[in-house]
Amino acid sequence: MKYFLTALGLALIIEGLPYFLAPAAIKKTLEVIRQQPEKFLRFFGLSAMLSGLALLYAVNKF
Repeated sequence: MKYFLTALGLALIIEGLPYFLAPAAIKKTLEVIRQQPEKFLRFFGLSAMLSGLALLYAVNKF
């Protein structure tokens, strides 16, 4: 449970940094994302999840 909460805390810090450091750029980026088709967003989300899974596997395997 300690590792999960640590990972969650780090994820929140990393996710919050762009909003704190460059809110105007985030607004522009979100507008571009809003205009993308759902198929692209699903592919991007799946790619991100698989990349994260591969990274976790590699870190724990080696």
